[in-house]
Amino acid sequence: MRNILRTCAVFLALTAGVARAEVKLGFVDLQRALNEVEEGRTAKAALKRDFDEKQKQLDVKKAEFEKLKSEFEKQQVVLADQAKREKAADLDRKALELQQFFVQLQKDLSEREREMTRGIFEKMSAIVREIAEAEGFSMVLERTDAGLVYAQSSLDLTNELIRKYNARYGGAAGGGAKKSDGKAASPASKPAAKK
Repeated sequence: MRNILRTCAVFLALTAGVARAEVKLGFVDLQRALNEVEEGRTAKAALKRDFDEKQKQLDVKKAEFEKLKSEFEKQQVVLADQAKREKAADLDRKALELQQFFVQLQKDLSEREREMTRGIFEKMSAIVREIAEAEGFSMVLERTDAGLVYAQSSLDLTNELIRKYNARYGGAAGGGAKKSDGKAASPASKPAAKK
């Protein structure tokens, strides 16, 4: 909500200072563009492989923990109180280690995603700036789930961004550029991005 108010305040300040000058606005869906440019698809595939590998490691550790827990539950009837307390403490420690391992995996994957997409978003930003300057846009906003509620499809620069990105950074030969290049693809893909 704060971002929407901030965007509105900036917009009002800009339009008040320009008086009757024409303000031309556009928007891009950077997440959709990331998913549709070839470099983004490659990055997402690498991230998926990393995630699957980390998930396997987590599953192994979780299975080991579950086995220890099951053994403890079976043995606790015959264990002395001191031994029971020691095993319970050991089990608590292993549960904490498992939780810490999970948190670290999430942190590692998030950092890797940021690293892999940072360069792509920087390139996209430069292309958006070029499009805006070439076509006379005063401002280009990002379409997000919490931000842009409605805009005419004619103001959507996402397909142009994807086309230019793939042409410039290799990927125009792949199937992704054709799919996102057509104007008919834009309305169909917007509701999916909006959720």
